Amino acid sequence: MPDDLNLLAYAGTAPSLAGTPRHAGAGHALIGRISLGVATWIAQGAVIRADGNYVRGGGDLYLGPRATVHIAHDLYPTLIGERVTIGQYAVAHACEIGDDCVIEERAVVLDGAVLEPGVVLAADAVVFSRARLPGGFVYSGRPAKPERELRAGELQVRRAALRERIERTAGAPHPRFDLREPLDASVFVANTATLRGDIDAHARVNIWYGCDLDAGGGQIVIGERSNVQDNSLLACTPGGRIEIGIDSTVGHNVRMEDCSVGDRCLVGIGSVVARDTRFEDDSFLAAGAITAPGQVLTSGFLWGGQPARKLAPLDERKKTLITETIVTYCAYADELQRVQKLATAGVQRR
Repeated sequence: MPDDLNLLAYAGTAPSLAGTPRHAGAGHALIGRISLGVATWIAQGAVIRADGNYVRGGGDLYLGPRATVHIAHDLYPTLIGERVTIGQYAVAHACEIGDDCVIEERAVVLDGAVLEPGVVLAADAVVFSRARLPGGFVYSGRPAKPERELRAGELQVRRAALRERIERTAGAPHPRFDLREPLDASVFVANTATLRGDIDAHARVNIWYGCDLDAGGGQIVIGERSNVQDNSLLACTPGGRIEIGIDSTVGHNVRMEDCSVGDRCLVGIGSVVARDTRFEDDSFLAAGAITAPGQVLTSGFLWGGQPARKLAPLDERKKTLITETIVTYCAYADELQRVQKLATAGVQRR
């Protein structure tokens, strides 16, 4: 394999690739129990992370810029069929994606969901947990619902168009790492994350692959043991501030600007947090939700939708999920911090 592939083992298991990828863009990362078929295209900042479970991908897989593939710890792997295309900033999380599926930009597929062969998932759609989408349809919305049957040849046309958009990003540079102050030694920063400006990360914080934290002329503060998951983009406006409390999770591919997140909160996968949003302690924002500027998410509730609205009181299962995620992510971070140090020392090839 080429030296510029960013392959990292997890718990002694390294990714297995059937052949050299057709393309591997800057800032990509492949971690852990991954097996991929031939002729993969891995765009800038794309992440496949198979730490707490495994990922299997078929041949001719296209991953767009900052696309994220992950698993559910000890619960669900991610299985991806042949000739699948996953667009820019899309997420496939602990799910099953059949042959010839097309997942367009910023779409999200969640835990236990199944996309049968021949699904087109439109941009910005969200497939919620354990849903099953039969093939032959275009799906859109949050939650994703059938929009209409695919026309003859439409799947091939949309796949070709999405792949063309992905290929146009080849050669794009990766952001610079430019911290104003060094971080605490216990903080894990993944080797493709980018941090710029005034960032204050407290003990055991973990910041994952492809993340871009840009404090600009403001400040980003992250409380103890909190995590910012793969390909999340945090940016302050001039003089602004992002503050994340203790034991909170910012899920994969979240976008947020100046805001405050309390203790023991969860910001769901693919959500968008508008300027001046405030999460009170113990609040939960569902995947794919979008907050309104200045919105307050009150404590003890699940929020979701566009704009986010109060959906239900937090039950014990969701409270437990928040707690368990912190424990799991600290363990992931400990192992990968060790692996990255070995790789930097030349013991493990990247």
